[in-house]
Amino acid sequence: MAKNDGQIVIKKYANRRLYNTGTSTYVTLEDLAEMVKKGEDFTVQDAKSGDDITHSVLTQIIFEQESKTGNTLLPISFLRQLITYYGDQMQMVVPSFLEHSMRAFTEQQAQMREQVTRAFGETPIGKNLQLPMQLVEDQVRRNTEMFQQAMQMFSPFMTPPAKESRKAEAKDIDELKEQLRALQNKLDSL
Repeated sequence: MAKNDGQIVIKKYANRRLYNTGTSTYVTLEDLAEMVKKGEDFTVQDAKSGDDITHSVLTQIIFEQESKTGNTLLPISFLRQLITYYGDQMQMVVPSFLEHSMRAFTEQQAQMREQVTRAFGETPIGKNLQLPMQLVEDQVRRNTEMFQQAMQMFSPFMTPPAKESRKAEAKDIDELKEQLRALQNKLDSL
């Protein structure tokens, strides 16, 4: 497998085709998404210039995932808030904060899965999803509070979220609850 510093190199050509130098095959964005899910490390290079374009390709994968499934992972209020940080003094802090938050969320997700397995065994979570739903709601609430506290720490003059922003956050939480209820109904029907 051809690798560059332990990473697989994907070359992107002008015709938008992606070539995996590790397997000597052409791949799609969906293939790259699967590689990410499997934990495979890769970089994407422009075939002509050699520039590292990994960031833009990963962003493109997120965009396609968001539009393809209809189940968005990034709420509109989050996207709007993220856009406001471009060009702001906080722009330097946001990437490391988001990276830290995602790492903490991944660790908490593993703990939550372990708790669910202990509570319900290895079955498909059992008939009652009330406990897992409550755990997810609590985790979302804690993560939101942690984000707001961190932003206030870096910007002490920042005002608390406006009434509209709180309504948008409440709407996002309600949407998550509804998705969890739909999942519970599907599992109950099994």
